[in-house]
Amino acid sequence: MSGIVKRVGILTGGGDVPGLNAAIKGFVWRMEEAGYEVVGLRRGWAALLNVIPSYGVDNSPWLINLTRASTRTIDRSGGTVLHSSRINPALTKLSAIPEHLQGRGEPGPEGMVDLTAAALETLSFLGLDVLVAIGGDGTLSFARRLHQEGVKIIGLPKTMDNDVYGTDYCIGFSTAVTRSVNFINDLRTVAGSHERYLVVELFGRYSGETCLLASYLSGADRALIAEVPFDAEAVVAMMAEDKRTNPSNYAVAAISEGAYPAGGQPFESGEADAVGNRELGGVGRYLREQLQKGTGDRVIYQRLGYLMRSGPPDALDRLVANNFANLAADLILANKAGRLVSIQGGCYTTEPIELTGEGKKQVNVDRFYDKERYRPNIVGVMGLPMFLC
Repeated sequence: MSGIVKRVGILTGGGDVPGLNAAIKGFVWRMEEAGYEVVGLRRGWAALLNVIPSYGVDNSPWLINLTRASTRTIDRSGGTVLHSSRINPALTKLSAIPEHLQGRGEPGPEGMVDLTAAALETLSFLGLDVLVAIGGDGTLSFARRLHQEGVKIIGLPKTMDNDVYGTDYCIGFSTAVTRSVNFINDLRTVAGSHERYLVVELFGRYSGETCLLASYLSGADRALIAEVPFDAEAVVAMMAEDKRTNPSNYAVAAISEGAYPAGGQPFESGEADAVGNRELGGVGRYLREQLQKGTGDRVIYQRLGYLMRSGPPDALDRLVANNFANLAADLILANKAGRLVSIQGGCYTTEPIELTGEGKKQVNVDRFYDKERYRPNIVGVMGLPMFLC
């Protein structure tokens, strides 16, 4: 039986999205059926720093045994039963270092500490033959580091922004777009009733794909995406014309939180998080001010924020989450690791996990966006994959 995996771990890191519980359940059910033990690591990579690698210590706040019985109903809700965090052991803020690791680690950038060695000790203590990490760029960056250190690891991509490099699709994206379309159309009733401008701000730090598709599907008048700095004066003039020519006398703009005016910078605020990112948001408020100043009319501004990632997944995210989970199980049963479960060209496949660090996935602006009119330009889709990647 040498080389056969009997004990596997699974974690979720970064922001939560609908579909994570479906992936966890699908993986647990498949692995238990094959005779494997599944250990859930709670709160993402933070578990590897907070578990004390010593027998007799109560590590239950950070570890949980996952079975068919304990995961039977979890796919009916959104979020993640394993909880999450934005901790990256290779980039740990001094304030986030657990007491038992004080004084450990190698110096990192900007006052951070690299605690990868401590994370490796925990993994050895747990006796995990393979670890499945479900996350976005931040989570998968440490997965790559563990792979380089010889850990058998499998990555499952998830993020509302759909921006993990190496896959056409990430768990959570469809639900985020669906929610955005529904909210934009719901807000039309208010904008139309009061004959106002409507500005809807969506998540999207570096990629505007959520904004692009939500605008395309909801018929928003203008879409300002993170990849293209916008001319505020031109946008105001265009939206004034949109409102004037609309029989209901209102106009709608959707805007990525990472968008910014030409010559400016993304709107950030607050303290940097555990991996150095400050909170984005407020560009929609800026656009509202420009519209009010340029037109003299009142403007409705709505930031969707966490509404996009709340609640249960839609049918597509349930489907992809279950299929990604089954692909991860296939890899383990075939004794393969160091892979990213992905979709390429509309087909399920796997890629080397190193691929996630080889580029940034953003909107193909030249192909799918009109930079002059600030609108989706999605035409001639014959032969393209479903998500236009």
